[in-house]
Amino acid sequence: MSEELIELIERPRAETGALIGHTPARHAIAQAYQTGRIAHAWLISGPTGIGKATLAWRMVRLILSASEAGLSPNDIETDPGHPDVRKIIAGAHPDCRLVRRSMTTRSPYRFRTEISVDDIRESTAFLRHTPALSDWRCMIIDAADEMNTNARNALLKVLEEPPPRTVILLVAHIPSRLLPTIRSRCRALPLQTLNNEQVTKVMARSGSDLMPDDMQVVSDISGGSPGRAIHLAQAGGLELYQEVAQLFKTLPGLETEFLHTFSDKFAGAAGEQGYRAFLEILNWLLLREIRNDATTGRGGRRLERWLKAWENISELTTHADNVNLDRKQVVLNTFFELSTAAKSA
Repeated sequence: MSEELIELIERPRAETGALIGHTPARHAIAQAYQTGRIAHAWLISGPTGIGKATLAWRMVRLILSASEAGLSPNDIETDPGHPDVRKIIAGAHPDCRLVRRSMTTRSPYRFRTEISVDDIRESTAFLRHTPALSDWRCMIIDAADEMNTNARNALLKVLEEPPPRTVILLVAHIPSRLLPTIRSRCRALPLQTLNNEQVTKVMARSGSDLMPDDMQVVSDISGGSPGRAIHLAQAGGLELYQEVAQLFKTLPGLETEFLHTFSDKFAGAAGEQGYRAFLEILNWLLLREIRNDATTGRGGRRLERWLKAWENISELTTHADNVNLDRKQVVLNTFFELSTAAKSA
C-alpha cells in the first residue's frame, strides 16, 4: 500500500489525545459554542502538519456530542467515552461527513489529485437532511485548497445559502488558493506553527523513541510542524540529516564514494519517502546557511552565491518532479551545485 493511500484512509485526527497548542483558536471555538454563536463555516488554515484537521475534529466532537467543554470554560475537549464522541472516532456518526479526494473507479485504484465537484455535491446534499442524532450536521473538507474550480463553485453556492444548523469546516494549507468569496463567508482561524517543546511533546505521544537531543534536531528541521517531524523521523530523517551535514562539512570538496553511496538510497520507488525527507533537510540546511551569513554580516558575494544555489536547486527539484527524473542523479546534481557555490563564496 502506498504512503499516500495510508495517509488518506487513516483517521488519527479524530481520536488523538488532548490537542496541544493553538490556544487562541480553541478559546474562539469554545466561546462561540458557549454563546450559541457558531458560524456556519470556518476556515482553519496554516502550514501542513500543525494540527488543523485535529482541531477541526475537536470542534465536531464538541458540537455533535451536545456536551459542555470538559476541561475549562475556555477549551473544547470532550469526554472520549461519550457515546457520540466514540461514534465520531469510529467514523460512524451519521451527522458527520469528511470530504477528501476520492478514489478512481478503475484499476489501478489511487486517490485523485483534486477534490471533484461530485465529491462536494454528494456531501452538501447530506447537509440538507435532518440531523439523525444531534441538533447539528458537520462537514470537514480536508484539504479545501485541493478542490478544483467546479468544486469550489459548488461549495460557494452552499455557503451563500447554508442549510440551518450546519457547520462546514474548511482545512486549508494555502488558503489563498480558495476563492475570495469563499474566504469571506468563513470565520477565519489561522493557526501558527508550534514551538519546539510542543512539537517534541506530540512526537513523544506518537511513540517516537528518539533521544531528546535527536528529537530537538528533527523538531528544528520540521519548522514547528509535528506532523512533518513525525514523518521525517519515520523516514529515517535523523540519519539522513547526519549524512547530509557530513557532506556539507566537506564543501567545496566532495567525498565522491560516500556521495554515490548516499545517493543510491533514493533509487527506485522504494527511495521516494527518503528522497522527500532529504529535500526537506537540504532546504533547511541551506536556509540556515543563508540566515547565518545574513545575520553575521558576511553577506556580499558569499550570500549571493548561496541564494543562487538555493534557487537553482529549487528549480532542479521542481523540474525533476515534473519530468520524473532519476532521484539519484538529482541528489548528485544538488551537491555539484553546492560545491560550485562553496568555491565561489
